[in-house]
Amino acid sequence: MAAPGGARRQPLLLLLLAGLVYGTSAVFLEVKDGNGTACIMANFSAEFVTNYDTQSGSKNSTFTLPPNAEVLNSSSCGKGNASNPSLMIAFGNGHILTLSFARNATRYSVQMMRFVYNLSDTHIFPNASSQGPKTAESITDIMADINKKYRCVSSNQIHMNNVTVTFIDATIQAYLSTDSFSKEETRCMQDKPSPTVTPTSAHPSSTPPHPSPTSAHPSSSPPHPTPPHPSPPHPSPTPPHPSPSPVPENPSVHKYNVSGTNGTCLLANMGLQLNVTYKKKDDKTMTRVFNINPNNTKAGGSCTTQLVTLELQSENSTFLAFQFGMNSSSSRFFLKEIQLSMTLPDAKEPTFKASNNSLRALQATMGNSYKCNAEEHIWVTDAFSVNLFKVWVQAFQVEGDKFGSVEECQLDENNMLIPIAVGGALAGLVLIVLIAYLIGRKRSHAGYQTI
Repeated sequence: MAAPGGARRQPLLLLLLAGLVYGTSAVFLEVKDGNGTACIMANFSAEFVTNYDTQSGSKNSTFTLPPNAEVLNSSSCGKGNASNPSLMIAFGNGHILTLSFARNATRYSVQMMRFVYNLSDTHIFPNASSQGPKTAESITDIMADINKKYRCVSSNQIHMNNVTVTFIDATIQAYLSTDSFSKEETRCMQDKPSPTVTPTSAHPSSTPPHPSPTSAHPSSSPPHPTPPHPSPPHPSPTPPHPSPSPVPENPSVHKYNVSGTNGTCLLANMGLQLNVTYKKKDDKTMTRVFNINPNNTKAGGSCTTQLVTLELQSENSTFLAFQFGMNSSSSRFFLKEIQLSMTLPDAKEPTFKASNNSLRALQATMGNSYKCNAEEHIWVTDAFSVNLFKVWVQAFQVEGDKFGSVEECQLDENNMLIPIAVGGALAGLVLIVLIAYLIGRKRSHAGYQTI
């Protein structure tokens, strides 16, 4: 009989520890429609860590969401296809945290989180070298099934450029059917037990990647994992030779689609492979390669007029999101952001998170599709990159659930130029030989005189 009691006490212990560490108190927030019916409810504590510039260098400012935080009147329950529900929270001297929601047939999520902070607030940002409001934003891994509340007792960090928001003991629900939280809940991946490591799911590499600072770099060759023991910083003349680990197979290519109220907004065929570099518990650096298995992955996402998001949630607590944006002036769509959250049981910090919202990859004209048969490699952060296999994608203007006209990637065009160049060189060589032969034949005839 002790086990059930212990199980009931575990969330309480987590909550108590969270309160002791952060010293924050939960804030209840609610958005109602014009009839006074609640459409969004939230109850959580939040801590903000913001990096800002001063005359003496960059500094971090740490502050919490105060109990007197208010829900702004500009919060909304959404208006059909025109706008999505949003919770806008104001506190302090001009600081605003916005949670924008989106949904599909089965799930809803905080599709975008935006934080506007005021550097003119000298209490929070003393000696700031600039003044006025700054904005940071990111997609999130906060999601739940329709008619269920999102519940996360553990701390959940959302990284937004130079701002990190940590939610503690969070309960959030949008698209409410009643004026109270649902009894059923969807637990966050941070509350779930860590999965065990299986040899087939990850393939370590001895050498971590060395990305350049640019956001996306295509490469035609896939990474080749080497033996599972990292090389020492100063190798001896006779380094050890461990048995090589198996080279990971190419991931399965799968078709994903995202639909909204106006139909399909994203079609994507691709195989996905993740390269993750992290420190193990013994402080050794490890790089592992993970294939996304479509058979064990739940796909979802959302559509808006400016953003299209594909969300992939696997059984082993891996959350991967791709967000596409558009450039209205050039009428082109592009991959804007990639976000990853996963559990690494052997890591010094078991929860691995990485994101980059300034990418400019997989670009094509609106109404057309982007296709690349060659393997593409996209750096997200120094510690995380994605390999894309046989990618074919189209965002926003998708007609009849079919891909539009194809725009080939530069890698494929280069691969086509090689045989053309070789063929041209061979043709030129044949022409030179033929001309030389004709000249030699003419000179040989000129040596004879007619009698």
